Amino acid sequence: MLPGRGHNGHGVRKSRVSQVLGIRIAWTAVGDGEFFCPGCGGDRNYQRLTGRRRFSLVGIPVVPRGETGPVVECAACGHHYGTDVLDHPTTTRFSAMLRDAVHTVALAILAAGGTCSRTSLETAAAAVRSAGFDECTGDGLGALVAALAADTGRVCGEPGGASLAIELHEALDPLAPHLAPTGRESILLQGARIALADGPYTPAERDVLATVGAALTICSTDVTRLLAAARTPS
Repeated sequence: MLPGRGHNGHGVRKSRVSQVLGIRIAWTAVGDGEFFCPGCGGDRNYQRLTGRRRFSLVGIPVVPRGETGPVVECAACGHHYGTDVLDHPTTTRFSAMLRDAVHTVALAILAAGGTCSRTSLETAAAAVRSAGFDECTGDGLGALVAALAADTGRVCGEPGGASLAIELHEALDPLAPHLAPTGRESILLQGARIALADGPYTPAERDVLATVGAALTICSTDVTRLLAAARTPS
């Protein structure tokens, strides 16, 4: 077989052409920040990049071929990701969202219960501390509930009403897509245990827990199941 003929010859010619002609991308940074890198598995700095394609001749860009990107480049691993990766909260932001959600649910349950017993306050405070508010106390929660009750335009003004639903949805809606089903159920169960700390559910407490379940995208059937399960001693 003559040199340059056959399968091997075709591969050699193709390789030589690719070395002479190709496409190069020139990247330009248009922003930066911190994100959760799926490759590194943690919070990292990033650059947001846009690029311009060019035909290259012997490695030298010569003919424009339009824009590409934008992409997100991790400063640590150097991998490129689609910009939708920025929709995922950083670990720090996620922790803050979870802490605020549990705090809001606890206050809503206590407010719906009317008079806050010491058992309810301490159960709520323990849940809030476990979510990251290390300094939370029952007395502190009781003072917040009293302050909310005095403000008729906020949660306690109308247990189970529109203002309560707004408070809960604002805290839970952004968090729900980033929680596994067990995580969403855990928040609901924490609220249920606070409600049960001083006795059976009241109608107002059930309304609050139904709102919590809806905001966490838990179907009504599962909400009913979980509220029943919370009544069963572990």
